[in-house]
Amino acid sequence: MDYRIIEFEERHIAGIVNIENQCFSSPWTEEEIREASENPVYRFLVAECEDTAGYIGVIEICGEAYITNVAVLPGYRGNGIGRALLKAAVDGAQERNCDFITLEVRESNSVAIDLYKSLGFTEAGKRRNFYTKPDEDAIIYTLTFRKESR
Repeated sequence: MDYRIIEFEERHIAGIVNIENQCFSSPWTEEEIREASENPVYRFLVAECEDTAGYIGVIEICGEAYITNVAVLPGYRGNGIGRALLKAAVDGAQERNCDFITLEVRESNSVAIDLYKSLGFTEAGKRRNFYTKPDEDAIIYTLTFRKESR
């Protein structure tokens, strides 16, 4: 499958709304996505095929990177798009000298957890009752970047 990972553009908003609605029980609205995209601490990357197949959102602030959302449309899963989006976000955070990148994931999402672990993320904690619809704990996964002695 041919796809490319690119920086978010305003034309991607409708595609991201579609992904949110198909992938999450509490999806972000168009207004929330638009507001986040206009905030300079947010970074969005998009996987483009014939349409917007997936995306990742990251907040970078004070040398720390927080993945807010990562999702791939069901019809595009299993083609390496999620891995490519995550890798691009990790690489970008490293290039901008972040100390680490972190995220929360539903405790039951074993496919995502396996992906994070395969890229070097390690379990850093748990947030009780973090998710709703259904209620579920979140596991925090973090990848710390090696800093050379200064």
